[in-house]
Amino acid sequence: MKALIFDLDGTLIDTVYAHVFAWQQALAEAGLPIEGWRIHRRIGMSGGLFTRAVAREAGRPLTDDEAEGIQRRHGALFRELLPERRPLPGAVELLGWLRENGVPHGIATSGRRPEIDASLEALGVPPEMVVVDRGDVLRAKPEPDLFLACQQRMGVGVADCYVVGDAVWDLLAARRASMLSVGLQSGGYGEDELLAAGAYRVYRDAGELHRSIDELGI
Repeated sequence: MKALIFDLDGTLIDTVYAHVFAWQQALAEAGLPIEGWRIHRRIGMSGGLFTRAVAREAGRPLTDDEAEGIQRRHGALFRELLPERRPLPGAVELLGWLRENGVPHGIATSGRRPEIDASLEALGVPPEMVVVDRGDVLRAKPEPDLFLACQQRMGVGVADCYVVGDAVWDLLAARRASMLSVGLQSGGYGEDELLAAGAYRVYRDAGELHRSIDELGI
């Protein structure tokens, strides 16, 4: 049976731009001012990879302690900026339909607990649903570890999995995991960018994916 592995931010929950603002503020406080659009292009990467990439652009290397401090500050600012989370159109309904019809599915996110807890609650994610976060794996996106861990916990084969994500980093990680990917435009990337990154199909949001789910053989 086919299975779906979902990214979280920008795919199921409307948090991408809050992450952009939180990263921008945390980096500015650390003496690394950077334009918001540059941050947006990297949302979906692991926090460690993100901070190292930004530091390279700024021409200022960071120690491990500095990078960890920026990540912690980002998490705190993010929770302040967006204490309540809003599911993206069709996300709750799609997850409910998958549960009702016995379709294996899970979430694999570069986010960490407790940062993601409010998002999972807003989506109505039940305790038994497979959720893999950054703390569960050695490497995050664009490495495939998150998706492979989710696939293994669901007990399905790699060839049976579709990865659903909104960023090129999701699609790159899916390719490295040897999984087909579905791109959603709800995180700010365009259709051409998602297709170029390897998406098998591209939809506007989770709602359109739900209405077109038969195109995936589900």
